[in-house]
Order: sequence, then structure tokens, then C-alpha cells
Amino acid sequence: MSNTVTKRMIRVYNQMSAPTLFLSGMFQSPAENFHSSEEVEIDIIRSDEDVSIVVQDLSTGYRMNSDDLYTNKGFKPPINKEAIPLNSFDLLKRNAGENPFSSPDFRTNIIARLFSGMVKVERKIRRSMELQASQILQTGILTLIDSAGVALYTLDFKPKATHFPTVGTAWSVTATCTPIDDITALANVIRNDGLADPDELLMGETAFNEFIASDQVQKHLNGRRIDQGGITPTTRRGDGGNFRGIIDIGNYTYNIWTYGGRYKHPQTGVSTQFIDPGKVIVRASSGRLDATFGAIPNIGRELGVNSSVANLLPELPGRISNTGRNMDMFTNAWLSPDGEQLFGGVGVRALLIPTAIDTFGCLTT
Repeated sequence: MSNTVTKRMIRVYNQMSAPTLFLSGMFQSPAENFHSSEEVEIDIIRSDEDVSIVVQDLSTGYRMNSDDLYTNKGFKPPINKEAIPLNSFDLLKRNAGENPFSSPDFRTNIIARLFSGMVKVERKIRRSMELQASQILQTGILTLIDSAGVALYTLDFKPKATHFPTVGTAWSVTATCTPIDDITALANVIRNDGLADPDELLMGETAFNEFIASDQVQKHLNGRRIDQGGITPTTRRGDGGNFRGIIDIGNYTYNIWTYGGRYKHPQTGVSTQFIDPGKVIVRASSGRLDATFGAIPNIGRELGVNSSVANLLPELPGRISNTGRNMDMFTNAWLSPDGEQLFGGVGVRALLIPTAIDTFGCLTT
């Protein structure tokens, strides 16, 4: 009921956290990574760093070479399907920020509510992809769970155990820990196995603080007349990553990053960082990582049936695809039998693949 008090509605405030894509953004998604198959396969050719051996004179025959062998790997993508329910009674309600005295336009209300729900769902799916990336880079294994902690999807990419070591002396022991040696040892393993120079350190919050506080790093950076790098004021770059500086260690020069991206853990409900605070990912940025997307067919849309999404909501695109931003969503819409409830659906079959699996590793500090 209105009274004598005058009121002014100002612009709505929507507290919604945009997903950070620092890790999943490292996975490429060219057009060839979008497919309509149940599984995706990759043929991988591995060569070694052999040298040519000389012959003693011109009359000696040629040394024979064999073709490089390849291995074939196949993967079945996980499936994300999220629905947005909309009841007829909801159309009578005021949307956030709207004038309470204006008459609602039902169709406009339907579209607005549906698209708002799809934006929310897309952000959930992107966080799921970021979780894939974080698990791959820290363990080489995917374990996607539900709210009860049950693993609904598991995939072991079979990384080498030597790429995921635990340091001998914890970095919290400032005086005697050896972060420089620990990073060098893992970097050499990555270089020997992956044939690429490591050039990035992605540090968890605790690991970074202990790294810069350690006596070994302090001595390394404070060498007189020798500039071996430095920690600089934080610069935000690349979908949530924080650039912290450059450091030379042994044969390699590293860009140092920290990352505060978080997600709500599906089982505990606790805000959890994508990079474990006590871990350091060491990687070669040249190592190939792939984001793949599988199609989700819709029979009604294919047949042009009157009840299909194309006829219910022609404003809704059936597919929202973006190779540059790693996404391929398929939409759907359907009515309840009485026509008083509308459901919007979003489906994605995204799988991130560490194609060059030997070009990264992770230290537990």
C-alpha cells in the first residue's frame, strides 16, 4: 500500500562473482577442438634429442632411421546440464530494479528471466572448467564430485609421478628450506621429459609468501651487482592471475604468478582456492594444452517439431560458441504438460586435455 512517503528506485545492485579463467585460459580451443562425437582422440608422436653420428668415409653407407612411433589416446568428455525453471506465477512478480507500478510484459519477462538464469549457469560451468584445469595442473587427474562427495567423473591422464614431488624440507622452515633447488630439480625433470624449457611458476598463496621469505631466495635475489630477477608490485593480468615478477634460476627464466581465484566446494560449501595455497605449478608455456567441446544434439530442433526450442523461443540461440573464450553451449527449452511452467536448459560437454603432459609439474611445499 502506498502512503504519503515519496520513494526513488535507484539502479539495481547484483552481487554476482564473475568466474576467473586464469588456468583454463591456458588451454587452446581452435575450431578443430569442437566436435560432434561421443569421444575425442589424439595421436601423440614423441621424439627424443638424438644426434647424428658421423660415418668414417664417403664409401660407408647411410645410417638408417626409423619412423617415430605414436600413441593414441581417447577420452570421453564429462557432461554439464543445468536447468532454469520458470513458473507462470513468476511473470506477475517485479524483476529487480523495475518500477513496481508498471504493468509487466509477460514475454519480455520470460526472455529476461531466462537469459539472466543462463548467465548464472554459464558462470557455474566456467568454474567447473577452471576446476578441471586446476586439478590437471596440480595432479594430472580429474575427479569431479557431487554435493555428497561422490565422484561422478574420474579421468587419470597418467602423468609421471616424478612431475609431482614433495619437497624435502618444507618451505615454512625459512632458514634451511631450499626453494631454488626444489624448483631447479623439477624444472630439469620437465625439460628432460617434455623437451621444453619451463618458464612459468604458478604459486599458491602460502607457497609464494614462504618462497620470498626463505633465506635461499633472499640471498639469490640480493646478490651484489648480479640482477637475477625481482618481486614487483602485483599486476593483474590474464583473467585473475597476478604477475609478481621474474626470476632467473639455473638455465631458466621464470615469470612468477599467484592466483586468488576461488570456487564454492560442492561438498563442503567452503570457498576454496583453485591453486592449493601450498603448491607451486612449474610449466613450460609452450606446452600444448587443449580445451575440447562436444555437441549435444536436440531431436526436436533437428526435426523442426512445434514443441522444440526453436518454435517456443526463437529469440534463444540453439548454440552459443566462442573459440576465443573456450565455450560451446547448447540451449534447450520445454514446457510442462499444462503449459504453466517453462524450463530453460544449458548443456556443455567440455573436457580439458593436457596434451603435452610432460611439460608441467607441481611441487608440494
